[in-house]
Amino acid sequence: MTESRHALIIANDRYVDQGLKKLRAPAQDAAALAGVLEDPQIGEFKVQVVHNARADEMRRSIQRFFKDRRRDDTLLLHFSCHGLKSESGELYFAAGDTEPQLLDATAISSQFVRGCMSRTMAGRTVLFLDCCYGGAFSRGASARASGDVNVLESFQTEKEPGGQGWAVITASDSMEYAFEGPELAENSAPRPSVFTHAVVEGLKSGEADRDGDGEVRLMELYDFVYERVREENPNQTPKRTVEMRGDPWLAHSRRGRLKIVAVPSPPALQEAMNSSEVIKRQNTVLLWLKKRLQNPELPIAEGARQHLEEVAHNDIPEVADLASDALSEIHLAPSPDHLDFGLLPNGAPARKKSVTMQGPPLARHCVAQPTQSWLQVDPTPSGLEVHVDTAAEGHLSGDIVLKGVADEALIHVEAVVDPRIEPAPLAGPTDQEPEPRPPGPRTDTTIIQPPTPPPSIPEPPSTPPPGSVPGRKEPRTSRLARALAPAGTALVLAGTAAITAIVAIQAAVSAVYERSKRGVHGNIEDNIHHHGVLASLTVCLITGALALVVGALARHDLRRRRERYTTQAAGITQALTSIAKGLAIPALVLAVLADIAYVVGSRYW
Repeated sequence: MTESRHALIIANDRYVDQGLKKLRAPAQDAAALAGVLEDPQIGEFKVQVVHNARADEMRRSIQRFFKDRRRDDTLLLHFSCHGLKSESGELYFAAGDTEPQLLDATAISSQFVRGCMSRTMAGRTVLFLDCCYGGAFSRGASARASGDVNVLESFQTEKEPGGQGWAVITASDSMEYAFEGPELAENSAPRPSVFTHAVVEGLKSGEADRDGDGEVRLMELYDFVYERVREENPNQTPKRTVEMRGDPWLAHSRRGRLKIVAVPSPPALQEAMNSSEVIKRQNTVLLWLKKRLQNPELPIAEGARQHLEEVAHNDIPEVADLASDALSEIHLAPSPDHLDFGLLPNGAPARKKSVTMQGPPLARHCVAQPTQSWLQVDPTPSGLEVHVDTAAEGHLSGDIVLKGVADEALIHVEAVVDPRIEPAPLAGPTDQEPEPRPPGPRTDTTIIQPPTPPPSIPEPPSTPPPGSVPGRKEPRTSRLARALAPAGTALVLAGTAAITAIVAIQAAVSAVYERSKRGVHGNIEDNIHHHGVLASLTVCLITGALALVVGALARHDLRRRRERYTTQAAGITQALTSIAKGLAIPALVLAVLADIAYVVGSRYW
């Protein structure tokens, strides 16, 4: 069973009741958060946005969102709206048609949301509340808090949460306002909420990935959001309550060291490295693992790197030293690793210098992170291009951190920007004026990719015969067909079983009809054999049983060797085996019933 990730974003900024002040941020926040959550490179969520809905529509959407989930699912619910409290202090979320005097009928109670969260079968649930909390305000009054709402207490329970539990993170505590931008000016242009903007920034940029493991986890995101919100507005304090086992990941990070899903070494290579013969292990390192390490297909190269690291740490020195020498070839090696832009006039067009990444493809694949805002990086086919923004003044000194799968490296950059110098074109092949840069926001993280390899890449065969040379890699389409072959075979067998079951039933009906026409002179066994009923039933039983066995083997292989399957191949395999199972089981049931009917009924006919 694979993990499924779903997000529901509820954003209400317009209200029928004039006492509920119009909010500026929810629509913009919903679009920004949805974009980062549904990005397959970041959040991988399936996102639904509900905007300015009525209370009954919101209730349906929320209950439907939590219903029929599975143990491996991760759910994220985000509210951006007014939060209201009743006279008894209970928390409600305002809908488009909310009437502050009729909260039970026209708003969404926190108890309703908590009940949906506690009943869901999903393993992990995260709730974000970007709300301003207050009472039933008078017409035209500002939506500020009055009294204690006890926001987080509304979601605490004595009952053990289902799955791995839930977490609630709120933009502010009960006595604070969730600010929309730095000001609360009535007629200002739409600006993002301080809280949701920090959430989006932490996920999109990857800055919330504090430990650099390539994943933004819930607690990391909360720490990042807390710091950003407090920096932006000291009067607003995010809070959290967590009833959850573990710390789930919410997004992939582009800031951490690169992670590549490795293709393990073929069984023949693993067997050779487990041999008791030292020479055989040495030859395997020199001839095969080293060759795979330089493969243009990064998953294959990463699998070889991991295998070589294991050998370097665990084998005897004669073999471990060879593995270490092979690994030294894929360390990050930028050339040059020191860039001096010299004296630059203030305000001149950004200057650029090129850096070449040395080594095989795995050594050229890395993440580049400038440590200063005046440094910008663009990828090139041979490495990267470094730009210096001359808007800054004085002596500039900074680094570009390169993070690969195996290690890190630094490129040191220096420049002196003098406002007294008139801007003038700089000469030299590496100090030329760059092409105009495309408009739009830039991130501080750049992925340096080696050129995409051609469709067919030389690769050693799975079984390295003594004295042989590396062969050619099997085409991708052939590998896909081989992965789907068991599931396809199961479907063909199941289809054959279903067809023969139908043929057998039709033949049996014909035999019975013919027997009834002959009266006392008829013999049902002769008619059964004449129409081939038993042969069809036998074929049905054999092919149906084989379909179930082959389908089970295909599903077992999918679970055991998931790395061999792409997402598309895994989905097709699951679909084909499910269809095969749905055809084979009814066919077998019909065949067994027909055999029983023949054995019991033949003595009376």
